[in-house]
Amino acid sequence: MDVIDLQSVTAVAESPKPVAQPKAKALRQLGINLNHWYVVAQSTELTDKPLARTLWHQPIVLYRNSQGQAVAVEDRCPHRQVKLSEGTIEGDNITCAYHGWQFAPNGTCAHIPYLEPQQKLPTCTLRTYPVKEMDGFIWLFPGEADLADQVKPMGVPEFDHLNFIGSVAVIDVQSHYSFLIENLMDMYHGHLHGGAQVWANAVLAGLEADENHVHAHYDAESYYRIDKIWSATQLLIPALRKLHPEPLDVYYYYPHWMSTLGEDFKIYCLFCPISETHTRAYLLHFTSLGRFPKLHKTPEAVRRFFKNAFTNSASFVLRRLVREDVLMLEQEQQAFDANPAYKGPELNRTLTAVQQLIRQQAAQ
Repeated sequence: MDVIDLQSVTAVAESPKPVAQPKAKALRQLGINLNHWYVVAQSTELTDKPLARTLWHQPIVLYRNSQGQAVAVEDRCPHRQVKLSEGTIEGDNITCAYHGWQFAPNGTCAHIPYLEPQQKLPTCTLRTYPVKEMDGFIWLFPGEADLADQVKPMGVPEFDHLNFIGSVAVIDVQSHYSFLIENLMDMYHGHLHGGAQVWANAVLAGLEADENHVHAHYDAESYYRIDKIWSATQLLIPALRKLHPEPLDVYYYYPHWMSTLGEDFKIYCLFCPISETHTRAYLLHFTSLGRFPKLHKTPEAVRRFFKNAFTNSASFVLRRLVREDVLMLEQEQQAFDANPAYKGPELNRTLTAVQQLIRQQAAQ
């Protein structure tokens, strides 16, 4: 009869099983780093009426107080959980549409119409958000409020500068924000836009990346030259466009994007990711008047009139670009949803760097 070694049996029985490591999230499911300034509205969109926005699953209501300052609090009445954005503004306070409860800009309950004499105001408070109005936009910090002063918003100095004519378009796309930023950093998809494309023949000439940004430099050509009063007609008459060499630089300053094409054009995209499958952003296009020295000597009132008269003159081109890109981005999202495990080949080194930056920031 064989002798059984009970100690060996016990040792085998008690040996720990390997612990399965949690599977890393797919890039298209990663969240955002909340400790940055995001853009939730244009200044012109914010009035004395509540404005509802969502920033990465956080419903937020914005409004202007009696002094015209921007206020941002969570879009939820703690009484019955309804949206405060359905209500009204009374002086500095926001009033719930349901029962008329009022909340002050600091989030505290300030007034209840039917409060009885022996009752006290409840201590429930709304979450408040640091907010800045700067360069024509409302910037909001959704992370740890104590860190807001340590982080600078990207800023758009060209917005009010008299040497730049600006145009704005809204991007509202049913896709993860990573698809949009990759599209913006991808200088090889010009074929999609045909005659609306500003640049051509981009060749990657340099790439820099760290934990906060990616900068790709391309040798490229531009269809437009802004050096004559009638240069704007190139937008309407393609025959006037002549390709000429211009440096093309694109930057992902997390969480926003910026690019320059020579000295004539500067473009921004300011992000407001809503969820894993919904992204909102503002696309800004600026044309420089730097090549018109005589214009800079005219009175400021004249220059201001000229700037205002041509503001949004390129919006119809931007809207076309946005429509074409949105179609592609939503197809990418749909393909990911259908097969999350599929990972296609990527030959663009810039996009590989962008993906790495997204992962680094999402982990913070």
